[in-house]
Amino acid sequence: MNNTKLSRRTFLKQSALTGLSLSAASKSAFCSAGSEKRPNIIMIVTDDQRWDTLGCMGNPIIHTPNLDRLASEGVLFRSHFSTTSICMSSRASIFTGLYTHCHKIDLFSKPLEPETFANSYPAMLRKAGYRTAFVGKWGLGGPLPKEDFDYFQGFSGQGQYFIERDGQEVHLTGILGQQACDFLKTCTGRQPFCLSLSTKAPHVQDGHPDPFRYDPQYSDLYKDDEIPKPETADPQYYDAMPDFIRDSEGRTRWTQRFATPAMYQHSVKNYYRLITGVDAIVGKIREQLDSLNLADNTVIIYTSDQGFFLGEHGMAGKWLMHEESIRAPLIIYDPRLPHKNRGKRDAMTLNLDFAPTIMDLAGIDIPKNIQGQSLTPLLTGEKKSLRNEWFYEHPYGHGGKIAKSEGLRDARWKYIRYYEQDPLYEELYDLRNDPHEKNNLANEPKYQKIRDEYRHRWVQWRMALNEWKPDSQYAWVDPVN
Repeated sequence: MNNTKLSRRTFLKQSALTGLSLSAASKSAFCSAGSEKRPNIIMIVTDDQRWDTLGCMGNPIIHTPNLDRLASEGVLFRSHFSTTSICMSSRASIFTGLYTHCHKIDLFSKPLEPETFANSYPAMLRKAGYRTAFVGKWGLGGPLPKEDFDYFQGFSGQGQYFIERDGQEVHLTGILGQQACDFLKTCTGRQPFCLSLSTKAPHVQDGHPDPFRYDPQYSDLYKDDEIPKPETADPQYYDAMPDFIRDSEGRTRWTQRFATPAMYQHSVKNYYRLITGVDAIVGKIREQLDSLNLADNTVIIYTSDQGFFLGEHGMAGKWLMHEESIRAPLIIYDPRLPHKNRGKRDAMTLNLDFAPTIMDLAGIDIPKNIQGQSLTPLLTGEKKSLRNEWFYEHPYGHGGKIAKSEGLRDARWKYIRYYEQDPLYEELYDLRNDPHEKNNLANEPKYQKIRDEYRHRWVQWRMALNEWKPDSQYAWVDPVN
């Protein structure tokens, strides 16, 4: 293309003229599991929901019966991660299957370039004949892309939890659930659809004195429960951190939400209530699918854009590379999947994997240079390791209040590099023996060889990501396999 930028709408129209190569029916991983009819797909993305806030993930307190049922009837992925733990970057990765380094969304004000959006799963599915819908938090900058969907009920920014309707304040989660059901009522079954539902919950209401603003109908839930204090909430862990972390935005928000035992109980219970509200609309969506005779051919994917600190390491929010910040839930329910292939999976999956998975489910050829991988082999029971390690990046500094970082994670080790600090500050954790990341081994003489190995691999990842080209005809290969 020349340097003249096309509008997203114009670019998509021109792209559509070239047509789209659809995979043959036999190419789909699910043709043997059901009919050759293309499935409907519902992609549900919550906001700041950590991986362990579901009953099916072992949380003994939270009430999530509809999601637990979805997991029991589908596939529960127990090691799912965000490659950039902040809303706009992660959502761009979900749409495109690309690392932040490559889709370039590192500010709230940035929209996806038209060329990049054209290879996103909403654009690809629409071009392939799917009827597409978006409901909820758009999460990216620029004008809302109403013309790029057949049904659009999205909003810019963070939105507000309570909206006045007919003289009453109504909770946003319920409104989004109803808008999703309203779209489903317009679906006939003759044309496949892809609905993307993006909730605000359980994200805080920034600037509000009581930020976890849940639906009052859940007020009685958890009131008699005692939420256990995290192991790493002890001062011995966060007092050992360098000043640039102790004085960061995460620590500031900790003082506003978790500083006392009473504040901690209040905030976490309200966070749980917001998640239970999302669980309820998942149940309503499934009821709507049943009533419309669409349930047997509709895949439901449930995840979050990233995790969330609930006081661990003396932090609130996300951004850093600790497990609480980067790890999110993932359930994929496909009614066509044989019962023998349902259950739990522990392979490391990423937010990059949604775009290729959705394209694969729809029978669409996946762009060669996409960096995520389709999860359909794992759904169908194939014993496959998607990756040995992956790259983390957080380039958004929030006016100097969030330390920029990059790193690597594999099944055992996590290497974190705060690359703007002088002197350089690094962290190294042995996740097998230290799952709560209590002991930073980066400067321990015994572990310097391991640290140096991860430094070298970080360089390899950096070089590969810098060399990535949006128009490359070569398939992306992780630099370390």
